[in-house]
Amino acid sequence: MKLNKWTIGLAALGLVSLSPGVRAQSTTAPAPAAIPLTTALSATVISGYVDTSAIWVPGTGDAHPAPVEFNTPQKQDGFNLDAADVKIARAPDTSKWAAGYVLELEYGPDAINPFAGTPIRQAYVELMAPIGNGLDFEIGQWDGVLGYESSDSYKNPNFTRSYGKSLEPTSHTGVLATYKFSDVFSAQVGIADSLTGAGNANSAVTGQPESKKAYIGLLSLTAPDSWGSLKGSTIYGGFEDGPGALNNDRQELYVGTTINTPVKGLTFGASWDAVWSDDMTVTTYTAPTPTPTPAIYASADTDVGYNTSYAGYLSYAVTDKMTVSARGEYFHGNATFVVPFANAQAYNADILGVTGTLAYQLWDNVTSRVEVRWDHACNDVGGHGGDMFGGTPGNIGSNGYVTPTEKNEVMVAANIIYKF
Repeated sequence: MKLNKWTIGLAALGLVSLSPGVRAQSTTAPAPAAIPLTTALSATVISGYVDTSAIWVPGTGDAHPAPVEFNTPQKQDGFNLDAADVKIARAPDTSKWAAGYVLELEYGPDAINPFAGTPIRQAYVELMAPIGNGLDFEIGQWDGVLGYESSDSYKNPNFTRSYGKSLEPTSHTGVLATYKFSDVFSAQVGIADSLTGAGNANSAVTGQPESKKAYIGLLSLTAPDSWGSLKGSTIYGGFEDGPGALNNDRQELYVGTTINTPVKGLTFGASWDAVWSDDMTVTTYTAPTPTPTPAIYASADTDVGYNTSYAGYLSYAVTDKMTVSARGEYFHGNATFVVPFANAQAYNADILGVTGTLAYQLWDNVTSRVEVRWDHACNDVGGHGGDMFGGTPGNIGSNGYVTPTEKNEVMVAANIIYKF
């Protein structure tokens, strides 16, 4: 990897630290300064990744791709820069009252930018308090804590996201406390402005008191070494309650687990997400051009929307470099609530999804994988005879939306990510 002179200079002065993979490749960097700088930047680490993909959907019509997070019509049948992420962080040291910070910037169509007009994904102060085993606080903007899958694609066994991941909030603005009771049991508790990351908008909503907040909790249990081949297996249970995207009440329950097995390299996982919300009563949908943008779709159903997702995972490390992963999932609920579900007029959707992924590490610091995904609409969604996928811009129904034309969709994808 080629490092620019500015980065090498900062590292030489002790202002930043390079990640281990970069340090191993940087054999020509100048030696550190003889006198270390005792500034707040002396332990700063710069890391991140560049995430790219190529997606092919056999057949014609991409207006309604599989309705999962980051899978927009614009990304189908093409090459994509998904996201470029840069994280600047200083971890707390070992002192009793240690402090640190994280600033993470993200760019691209898959970027998580809760604050409109900025590239900020995370920005928080991390404070350690010498209480018991050590109480950790994150104050500011931080990633959501619930879910089996991460917003960072390379951390997941599959390239495309699950339906459960698509239900979960990605970030929050508030305070998150983490406490590790033991090697077996830990807990996270947070209070935030909302279940979205956009900050406090409650005071601008008629009838919503400004003091209304969101509450987040997650408990984790990890199998100890005495459990043999099951050691390191983890089960999670979490909840979220508070104002959602339209500042209406929203609740989410999550249970997930990762299970190691006696077979070397074989891991199982499972997750369940359930969301209740009245955010589904009004949905805005912008159809792909040249389709006219329809007006706001107002639902006659004012009941609380309900969505649930079940997923099972299997990963097997065939060699040190090759891993095969599979995911099976089932989604049920009101598609009007789920963003970015393109078929906004659909109700009571039932969808099956099966995904297979082959990852092979050809280059250091690079995640390279190919994936095949199949999604199937199980019922008559929105009066289209079971069709939920496909659709071309010229095929516009009487409601002003592109009409889906397929009950099944197959996607083939390749994904290359460089981590630094």
